[in-house]
Amino acid sequence: MATTLRKLLDGGTFFEGPRWRDGRWWISDFYSHAVFTVTPEGEATQIAEVPTQPSGLGWLPDNSLLIVSMLDCRLLRQGTDGKLEPYADLSAYAGGHANDMVVDEQGRAWVGNFGFDLMEQEDPRPTQLVRVDPDGSVTPVADDLRFPNGSVITPDGRTLIVGETFANRMTAFTINADGSLGERRTWAQFGPTPELGPQAEMRQQIKVAPDGCCLDAEGHIWVADALNGRCLRVAEGGEIVEEVAAPEGLGVFACMLGGHDGRSLLLCCAPDSLAKHRAAAREASLWVCEVDVPHAGLP
Repeated sequence: MATTLRKLLDGGTFFEGPRWRDGRWWISDFYSHAVFTVTPEGEATQIAEVPTQPSGLGWLPDNSLLIVSMLDCRLLRQGTDGKLEPYADLSAYAGGHANDMVVDEQGRAWVGNFGFDLMEQEDPRPTQLVRVDPDGSVTPVADDLRFPNGSVITPDGRTLIVGETFANRMTAFTINADGSLGERRTWAQFGPTPELGPQAEMRQQIKVAPDGCCLDAEGHIWVADALNGRCLRVAEGGEIVEEVAAPEGLGVFACMLGGHDGRSLLLCCAPDSLAKHRAAAREASLWVCEVDVPHAGLP
């Protein structure tokens, strides 16, 4: 499939957590410490300030917005009045910055974390995924994950699929009725799982580094490959069926399907993901292309 990318917005620090809702894109910008909405024409409006760095976004059944606050490993809730308030404390369960999130139809939030200090080049360590229930309680639901990152829930609400950035894979879980996770299985394997060790050595072994992702109506997942400057459409099992390359000199760190027909693919791009580079620059951008198969599932 030939794709033509068009720039939607530039001048960001590091865009992440893209979502489509109410006719517009929603996006976190790490080092601007803000959440924005962006119209299909590229007009941006700040809707929240998060001094401790926003990441994953999702909505509760009452339409209030949940925002992952990365540096203090908390969830914040923004009501329809626009006021931000504490919602859940994840710090006891996170081995590094809190990261991406998917919220299901029941209002349960599934949140990952780095597991180690990525920005200081620590060696990767396994970590756990947590579930935050509508009362704000936090429950660990899966462990031994290598940087649980972008996550999706299938349209029937029965399967959670998590990208493991430092494991060359995406892992699926059955969601039980009580919110526990059942059968654990590999949804896609892109290469051998690296042995834990120095981060630089592990990076060299990673064929695909799953970051932000979304599902389409044919059961494929579009996933940002954080180490290789591309966005991939992946079939269960790991076959790469389509690829969209980032503009020259940029990486892709998240993606989302949206638009009026669900066929607009949004890419979050930046030259790299290092805080020491991104915090002082305004080089992040959003790009859009049209694809054939529309969005499905959550987020």
